[in-house]
Amino acid sequence: MVDVARQLLDELMGRNRNLDPSASAKEVSWTDEEFCPYFLVKFCPHDLFVNTRADLGQCTKLHDDEAKRLFDEAKPCRKKTQYEEDFLRFCTNMINEVDRKIVKGKQRLLLMNSKTEGGRPAPKHQEQISALTERINKLVRDAEEAGTRGDVEQAQGLMEQCDQLKEEKEALIKQHESNGWSVTAEIAASQEKQMEVCEVCGAFLIVGDAQQRIDDHLTGKQHLGYSKLRKAVDEMYEARRKNTINLEERRSKDDDRRRRDNTKREEHKSRERDDRYNNKREDRDRNRYRRDHRDYKDRSDRYDNRQRDRHSRRDRNERDRDRSRSRSY
Repeated sequence: MVDVARQLLDELMGRNRNLDPSASAKEVSWTDEEFCPYFLVKFCPHDLFVNTRADLGQCTKLHDDEAKRLFDEAKPCRKKTQYEEDFLRFCTNMINEVDRKIVKGKQRLLLMNSKTEGGRPAPKHQEQISALTERINKLVRDAEEAGTRGDVEQAQGLMEQCDQLKEEKEALIKQHESNGWSVTAEIAASQEKQMEVCEVCGAFLIVGDAQQRIDDHLTGKQHLGYSKLRKAVDEMYEARRKNTINLEERRSKDDDRRRRDNTKREEHKSRERDDRYNNKREDRDRNRYRRDHRDYKDRSDRYDNRQRDRHSRRDRNERDRDRSRSRSY
């Protein structure tokens, strides 16, 4: 009781209500074990069914709005994902439990309807009971006739047989009732009012009941609690489905971008190879041209040298002839 009161004060006035004004307050961290993980994720199921048949009791953890705000603002991490998994698992277990209750309720209604249709004794047992009744009545008449004649012993013997048949008849009727052939009060009530099972919380409802009673049920804690549980679970699964789709789309886009980048890199490498090849070919052509030009120049120089030598020899010869003529004169 003291812990519950302390928890309520913490939720209403804050955990640092007893600190001196000059003292520094402890920084709140949503990872502290004192905070309720279910409340941080969405809500605490313990608060949904207070004073109902599905009451879970008082939550032992602290419900702090500041910690919840920090949890919502926190980036995705392993602990945050674990809290969400725990909340989803707890709510799913509660929903599965009430779903089993709904199935059993529907089976119970089907059984009640089948009993209503087959509430009368089976023909075979009815024939046996009728036959025993006829035999008992006949023995009673025979005993009365024997008593009228004064045959006391025969009358007593017939009455003993009559008592045995009565016991057999009562046993047969009890067997018939124990096997479920008699109409119970529950079946009689179901004959008067058609029942159905609420698909949300599993409560029994009267078909065509007054609107006020229907509204009271729909606004009741138990119905609203299970409705909130189902909605929260559906929202989380839908969010996960969208996250999965977005993740797959991002992965697909990343794969496309990587393929485009790889294609560009390959094209760039191919251009570089082509450029290197073209540069080498140009270098070879340039070297060939230079070599050919050098060879041509060398040949031309040699030719020019030969021509000069020829002219030089011819000039010398002419000069020699001229000198020779001049001496001869």
